[in-house]
Amino acid sequence: MQSAPNIFSYRPYWAHRFGIAPVLPMTREEMDCLGWDRCDVILITGDAYVDHPSFGMALVGRLLEAQGFRVGLIAQPDWGSAADFRRLGAPNLFFGVTSGNMDSMVNRYTADRKIRSDDAYTPGGAGGRRPDRSVIVYAQRAREAFKGVPVIIGGIEASLRRIAHYDYWQEKVRRSILPDSKADLLIYGNAERALVEVAHRLAGGESVDNLRDIRGTAFMTQTRPAGWQEVDASRLEGDPAPASPPPDPYAAAPPCAETGPASGPRRTGRQQVRLVRPRTVVRLPSYDEVLADPAVYAHASRVFHLETNPGNARALVQRHGKRDVWVNPPPIPLTTAELDRIYELPYARGPHPAYGDQRIPAWEMIRFSVNIMRGCFGGCTFCSITEHEGRIIQSRSEASILREVEQIRDATPGFTGQISDLGGPTANMYRMRCEDPVIESACRRLSCVHPGICRHMRVDHRPLTRLYRKARQLPGIKRVFIASGLRYDLALRDPEYIRELVQHHVGGYLKIAPEHTEAGPLELMMKPGIGIYQEFRKLFERFSKEAGKEQYLIPYFIAAHPGASDADMLNLALWLKENGFRPDQVQAFLPTPMAIASAMYHTGYNPLRKVRRGAATVEVPRGLRQRRLHKAFLRYHDPENWPLLREALKRMGRADLIGNGKRHLVPSFQPAGPGRAAKAAPPARSKNQRRGKPVKKGAKRPGGKARAGK
Repeated sequence: MQSAPNIFSYRPYWAHRFGIAPVLPMTREEMDCLGWDRCDVILITGDAYVDHPSFGMALVGRLLEAQGFRVGLIAQPDWGSAADFRRLGAPNLFFGVTSGNMDSMVNRYTADRKIRSDDAYTPGGAGGRRPDRSVIVYAQRAREAFKGVPVIIGGIEASLRRIAHYDYWQEKVRRSILPDSKADLLIYGNAERALVEVAHRLAGGESVDNLRDIRGTAFMTQTRPAGWQEVDASRLEGDPAPASPPPDPYAAAPPCAETGPASGPRRTGRQQVRLVRPRTVVRLPSYDEVLADPAVYAHASRVFHLETNPGNARALVQRHGKRDVWVNPPPIPLTTAELDRIYELPYARGPHPAYGDQRIPAWEMIRFSVNIMRGCFGGCTFCSITEHEGRIIQSRSEASILREVEQIRDATPGFTGQISDLGGPTANMYRMRCEDPVIESACRRLSCVHPGICRHMRVDHRPLTRLYRKARQLPGIKRVFIASGLRYDLALRDPEYIRELVQHHVGGYLKIAPEHTEAGPLELMMKPGIGIYQEFRKLFERFSKEAGKEQYLIPYFIAAHPGASDADMLNLALWLKENGFRPDQVQAFLPTPMAIASAMYHTGYNPLRKVRRGAATVEVPRGLRQRRLHKAFLRYHDPENWPLLREALKRMGRADLIGNGKRHLVPSFQPAGPGRAAKAAPPARSKNQRRGKPVKKGAKRPGGKARAGK
């Protein structure tokens, strides 16, 4: 893995003399109190401003402040005009624009495309405080407010739209967000390295148009820089190719020989030859090509995902009209020391005072939790974590985490001694990485745990177990819960970790996500088989019993995922019934931009393998009715779903599962609902009734109360 300068090694900007702001200013009056005439950077976000490291704009703002810049913040502006975007004046360096901690479309719409009535990142939980595709709207308004000021977009919404992508809400392929937003630069993923470099180079007098060599950035260009070699990945294997076939786009770029002085040369004859990786850019199929051909879209998705390891990723380029979207390789992961310092910046650790006593649900959910790591090497195809944060785990030090626990104890109002979570994208990948940095830098696997845990992965839960023990032993800490998602396939490698977790850190329920029971959908999700879940369940129940605690696993499942047939969902429903699970809430698959499963949903092809025209396609549950049916299978116990399930079971030739016995999935009768009479259907009959014998007075009816005698 390449190294990078420490992000705190830059010379502070001259404005550092103003010191630390209690909170980042949101009004001119607050700027006046700080003695500022202008802001150097103004951040625009679709979230309410909570000065806490779990909120992206607070983290980015405090980091830029630590570099010496004066940072202002415009939270949830009125996007009806440019007026609200002028409230802090023009920034000296740039506007930074994000939708917030969530994608604005995911935030506002359900998987069935219905508008949500609430927003956890808004005061009072009110909905409707941000526009659809917030990054595009905010960037255009910022440009309108102050022409000539650079506009830089980032955050998860921009990250997931950096190239042409399928948009579930419009059901079409959209262009990269760069030409739509007219931004000067896009910063993707965890933005710290790129953002700090951009700020210092702009402060040093460089034009934003010259910032073309920074990892983790994307921009529009009309020309290819000198000295770059292009690999054409725009064609599918088997499609007509030019006379000179291009290199295999699925392969990593090989090293090439250059003559001249070198360190560590290899002598060949009279020359000294050094092996270096060429400056290689991979040409993806153009926007017009992926728009017109689903197979080409799936191929582009595969090529894109193979270029996500910072150790070997190449730059990507994709034609949009007369210009190219150029995507530089991913950023180098942060070191533990850098991550520690970022999380220990002087956050106020609460909402901006302007919100008064209004509730911000997202803040209330995380205010007693601690983020201990970043990234995920699971590679689940339906998840966007790896597209945004990457597969390399970045962990904080134990000492830094414990200091934050103490800070919560000492300074957070309402703390009762209970830490709600020590986690991150996953609960138990803390300090796990490839055992060999050379192998890690060369690896192009999409998952380190599928189809099995890689033999090079260092699976060691002991650092995490030590952290749990030390955290709960701190004075004033009564309980430490673990609420982040658990990779139970990793946990099975260390039963002692499971014992520690179950006996000390579960509050009655532990949520885990097997997602499905059937091999076909699980393979396309890149999730372990249901047998692995069953092994974990046995240990969970055993250790709960040893501790004398009544605790339960709450498994999560996805409905309507690509590859899941009606028969697969029926088998899942039967498994749920057999194991006594009655899910209250179910998750329907939501195709987020650039996820591999979204490419499956849109195209019917499987990008986990080389995409060839005419290859076997993926069965995709489409249409509202089929998606409703798959959700209904997960909630087989809900009477509202019984008519739909009965109809489906008859169509599938499984009417034998309709009836009033234990072996049946749904009953043959329909109970009365609110404001309507019950449909005519016989109630469940007792054994004596089925045999034609009378029921004695006072006997209990099946599933009912004792029958009253006259």
